[in-house]
Amino acid sequence: MKSKLPETPLDALNISGALRAAVKTIHTWADVSGCWKYPSKKAAGDFEDMSLMDKIYWGYKSKKPITRAEKGSGLESFFKSNTAPITLPEGFETKHTVTFGAAGDLIKVDGLENSRDQLYEGVTDLLFNNDISYANLESQLTNQDLGAYTFSEKETPPLCCTKEQYDALKSHKGKQYSALHMACNHTLDMGLEGLETTLAQLREDNIMELGVNRDPGEQKKGRIIEKNGLKIGFVSATYGLNGKTIPQGKEYMVNVVPFHHKDPSGNKADISLLNRQIFDCKEQKCDIIIASLHWGYEYEFFPRRAQVDMAHEIIEMGVDAIVSHHAHVLQPMEFYRPQRDPEKTAVIAYSLGNLTSSFSAPHIVLNAILNLTFVKGTVNGEEKAFIQGAQLTPVVQVESLDGDLPVLRIEKLETLSAKKSEPGAEKDYISAIERYAALVSGR
Repeated sequence: MKSKLPETPLDALNISGALRAAVKTIHTWADVSGCWKYPSKKAAGDFEDMSLMDKIYWGYKSKKPITRAEKGSGLESFFKSNTAPITLPEGFETKHTVTFGAAGDLIKVDGLENSRDQLYEGVTDLLFNNDISYANLESQLTNQDLGAYTFSEKETPPLCCTKEQYDALKSHKGKQYSALHMACNHTLDMGLEGLETTLAQLREDNIMELGVNRDPGEQKKGRIIEKNGLKIGFVSATYGLNGKTIPQGKEYMVNVVPFHHKDPSGNKADISLLNRQIFDCKEQKCDIIIASLHWGYEYEFFPRRAQVDMAHEIIEMGVDAIVSHHAHVLQPMEFYRPQRDPEKTAVIAYSLGNLTSSFSAPHIVLNAILNLTFVKGTVNGEEKAFIQGAQLTPVVQVESLDGDLPVLRIEKLETLSAKKSEPGAEKDYISAIERYAALVSGR
């Protein structure tokens, strides 16, 4: 069916006619000149740092995503060749196994309230049939009026959902997420009320929250899930809060690490908060440590070189896997051998995209579910834990009707591709999604 959702954020842009004309002129100039064929190195990644031109650039790539890596970075060829299989040390004997399924951003969408127990039908095996399931809850709950969902040059829209939409997002036929990441640029869209309302709901539903804290002592600690003889630790943070300020005395409530903040003196971002959380996980003798990070540049299909370098630094601190969200498009996965333990293979998923989205463009509805297998056992008489397997499965948000009601479902891309030959199939639309998926996979 033809989508009833706007195609991109540009279609929801609330600006004056004069500014709209100026934006259109600059975008046309960018098309002709090719100046934004590659990522803009000068553009800010944090809303509070963005100039008007940065915001115009953001609008451009939300419509026409950047499909090339930074010029001269070598990242395209790097990711294309980074396909070595994960291997375990010779003689390793597995004693315990935990499976992990992770999705990207869960964002409010019209029709979600009709999609309960239908949304995940095509991907239940990837998410809820695992020992641990995880996603980023981008849309908070609130008791306030949600207001209009529009973009402007001055502020981002409130990204909050109703209780009915949340119920469709959190679970499928009695199975629900084990953990939801809550620290993102929209965490304070409704102030502390939205954050506290969402925290209370997660506690009621017995879902672990990541990236936010109920008391000051929690901020420097990891979150722990024990399953099947393994202790899995989570560390977490967001790059920023869209310029919103945490009330004085409550700074501990959201883990903020300024990954992309521009420092005039050129200093690197202070990631010591993550280091303290990692130290706590080690103190608690976690077998596996996962970093849950809300970071990256939106609508760019490759991470920036500085982000790749920082990801490696975080792995060397003691993390085994990085699961990332915020870019709103799919980005590659990396297999990285840490210098601290060359027997291990760390996995870095730079962006899983939006599992659900309020927009319908091919590059936005494409996302992925990450599946990891953790094992614990002995090798040479020493007890160790490793990542045994990693799989990134492209999936797509699909719209349909249940009677007269709009319904959303998540389908595997291979399932959607198989429907291209069916009568009425939107072949060009599906082909566009396939091209973006091939870009990330390196095929």
